[in-house]
Amino acid sequence: MKLFFIVIIISTSINLYAQKPKDEYNMVVAKDGSGDFTTIQEAMYAAKSFPYQRVIVSIKNGVYNEKVHVYSWNTNVSLIGESKENTIITYDDYYGKIDLGRNSTFHTSTVLVEGDDFVAKNLTIKNTAGPVGQAVALSVNANRCYFENCVFLGNQDTVYTAGEGFKQYFKNCHIEGTTDFIFGEATVLFESCTIHNKSNSYITAASTPKNQEFGYVFKNCKLTADKNVTEVYLGRPWRLYAKTVFINCAMGKHIKPEGWHNWSKKEAESLTFYAEYNCTGEGFQPEKRVSWSYQLKKAQVKKYNLEAILKDNLGNSKQKWY
Repeated sequence: MKLFFIVIIISTSINLYAQKPKDEYNMVVAKDGSGDFTTIQEAMYAAKSFPYQRVIVSIKNGVYNEKVHVYSWNTNVSLIGESKENTIITYDDYYGKIDLGRNSTFHTSTVLVEGDDFVAKNLTIKNTAGPVGQAVALSVNANRCYFENCVFLGNQDTVYTAGEGFKQYFKNCHIEGTTDFIFGEATVLFESCTIHNKSNSYITAASTPKNQEFGYVFKNCKLTADKNVTEVYLGRPWRLYAKTVFINCAMGKHIKPEGWHNWSKKEAESLTFYAEYNCTGEGFQPEKRVSWSYQLKKAQVKKYNLEAILKDNLGNSKQKWY
């Protein structure tokens, strides 16, 4: 009898993880049990590896308190929320809680994307650890990734954009945090986004590789802040060859007149590329910027177009992915 009981338990456990959706290319996640799964990670476990067509995961409104990992073999996945206001993925890992040594930051993300050709729309992704140090909401270590109408909330290190040569695109998104809350080495276009500071600190910390043409490009974005925030830098170099450019952006008065910081690395002043073009607002004071930053000319800004920034140099067959 005891052996038979054990077999039943093992069999039931296996079936839980082998659950199959009605349509493996169109899965539904719903907290109330009305979909194929009640958690997003279950859908990732069930997703086909390297599928021949896009896998759409529709996520119903609800608060999903879980860490989500889109694995490298989960390519061509779309996470589509019912609404960015009410479809919320949240967790509270942070550097000290993880406690895995000097690189603990990279284990803290609420959502970790490693599958190429990923899409997310109409979602809120939060790290709710609070002001306790590095705590990532979204980590993207994948190529050709697109985020639209999403909200990313955290404090320090909210969004990590990883991958040398990788291309990523954020459109009509809201990103907020305190220190270095947009950081990493990928080439990323932020278009028509709101970038919101919660404290006096730094917005970006790019680590652009030396021979990469583009780092971070912000176009038509709004830079806003909490009322008590008055001293914010546009960026500082996580690595010496950091590239960050703001084009046609509206800058609130919280942006410091000097604009940029060298992170106490004097050599970075001759190696970074920090630039602006045709920005507006009280925070845009080009005549007071640090001498080692640039104000682009009209002819120079022409190269900062969608195709030039986002064309895929790693997989030529998908150059028009954006």
